[in-house]
Amino acid sequence: MKFQCACCDEIVEGIPTFGWDYPIHYLDVPEAERPERVFLTSDLCVIDDKWFFVRGCLEIPVIGHDDPFIWGVWVSLSEDNFFEFQDLLEVKERSKFGPYFGWFSASINIYPETLNLRTKVHIRDDGVRPYIELEPTDHPLALEQQQGISVKRVSEIYANRVHGKKIA
Repeated sequence: MKFQCACCDEIVEGIPTFGWDYPIHYLDVPEAERPERVFLTSDLCVIDDKWFFVRGCLEIPVIGHDDPFIWGVWVSLSEDNFFEFQDLLEVKERSKFGPYFGWFSASINIYPETLNLRTKVHIRDDGVRPYIELEPTDHPLALEQQQGISVKRVSEIYANRVHGKKIA
């Protein structure tokens, strides 16, 4: 897929993905305290031994294309589900476990508030990050996941994330 950036007119090859290296709650911990209070890897985060997060893929179909647009996001899990999830990371065929209920732990500025949307975390086999399914609601992000987005919308998201262009 190719598309033209809605800001700079650059021709972009492929469907971009955007994500975060940590859940939004990580920012609530003062930087000087993070080494003692936060455990963080590329896929897992624990804050104060009581808040548990996993990283996954919120996939949005792009109409007319096989590959989805992906938001790399974090979701909170209960302590029990987090440790079960962590134990399954080394299991090759793990998709038969779950799904796990979670709270969306990212705030995506091009939508009305996304923090704490209800989710299901679906584990996938062979080391692939989990699939994040939003609860079906009338929230614009949930609707995009259910209905898909146009290439034009991909271009607008790209312009916002790369250039900071506001989306009308």
